[in-house]
Amino acid sequence: MTLPAPQASPTANLSSATGTARVRRIRAGLLALALLGAALAAGIVPRLHAKAALAVHSAEATATVVSTVRPASAPAVQELTLPGDVRAFQDAPVYARVNGYLRRWYADIGTPVRQGQLLAEIDAPEVSDQLRQARADEAIAAANYALARSTAERWQDLLKSRSVAQQDTDQKVADMQAKAATLASARSNTARLAQLASYTQIRAPFDGVVTARNVDTGALIDAGSAGGPGRELFHLSAGERLRVYVQVPQDASGIVGPQMQAWLTLPQFPGQRFPATVARNAGAIDHVTRSLRVELDVDNAGGRILPGAYAEAHLSAPRTRAGMDLPANTLMFRAQGTCVAVVGADGKLAIRTVTIGRDFGSHVEITEGLRGGEQVVVNPGDGLLAGDVVRLAGKAR
Repeated sequence: MTLPAPQASPTANLSSATGTARVRRIRAGLLALALLGAALAAGIVPRLHAKAALAVHSAEATATVVSTVRPASAPAVQELTLPGDVRAFQDAPVYARVNGYLRRWYADIGTPVRQGQLLAEIDAPEVSDQLRQARADEAIAAANYALARSTAERWQDLLKSRSVAQQDTDQKVADMQAKAATLASARSNTARLAQLASYTQIRAPFDGVVTARNVDTGALIDAGSAGGPGRELFHLSAGERLRVYVQVPQDASGIVGPQMQAWLTLPQFPGQRFPATVARNAGAIDHVTRSLRVELDVDNAGGRILPGAYAEAHLSAPRTRAGMDLPANTLMFRAQGTCVAVVGADGKLAIRTVTIGRDFGSHVEITEGLRGGEQVVVNPGDGLLAGDVVRLAGKAR
């Protein structure tokens, strides 16, 4: 016997249909939200990215473009190149001491001479006449003194036997002493005129070369008796050893010392060095030029360097502490002093006050304010300020 199948309750069927419809509606809503989110993502996110990219691009476009350089180590040796005044170790004009006419000259320009060598002779007859007169006066004084001395000696012998008075003897002795003084005066005058007569022969005062001859045979020689300066007859120069005078600026005068090395270069000998020795310095700064006068000695035995030539003196001395080397066009001069602009890792500027040491012309030495490795802005503008964002030249945007 077959039983009939149970039939569902109308209420249960209604609940099942309602639940299915709700699930479908939820699914449809979630799908709509997903589609809406996808649409929003497809339209808004690119705009947000584009806006962010635009902001970055605008910031890069408005940032100042700068070129930078990294500081290098300054040379450990300080070298100065200064103009040098080359002079002979001995240099002197030769004048006449007597008036007269030049009888003859024996050395012309460029002639090497030895000390005491005869250069010229002056004809001065009045000096010779005065010398002869002085010698005659000396002979008279000598005769008078001899007579006075013998007379005084006789009177002194007579005084011992009391044959003459003491007063008369003292007078004879005093007369002898006066005649002795007259003789000494005559001898001094003779020696003076003999020395003056020797000046008619012009002789070289030292070994050297005649660099100038300003007289000729028969010329009138004036020793300056007219009140003005005498005429220079010859000029002598001893050039086997040279003196070179250099004016060292005050800021570099501290390196002058025995440890300094020196050499010369001359335009007529390109590429050649002539060793020199720092011999002495003035020990004081000239109040007009604010420089220290330094004298160099140069051995010129070959005579290649001529006195009076222009030379460049190179002075070199070790530095106890070397700083950083930077181009001069990185410096800024502001109220707080000399500064440089440094680019940080974040692209922002920092203004640092620095202390300048040596000046190399296009480069300078920085002794304080930098540690090394910084990116220093080249040709910084006056408008750069600390904290400004900059972009390095050549860096891609």
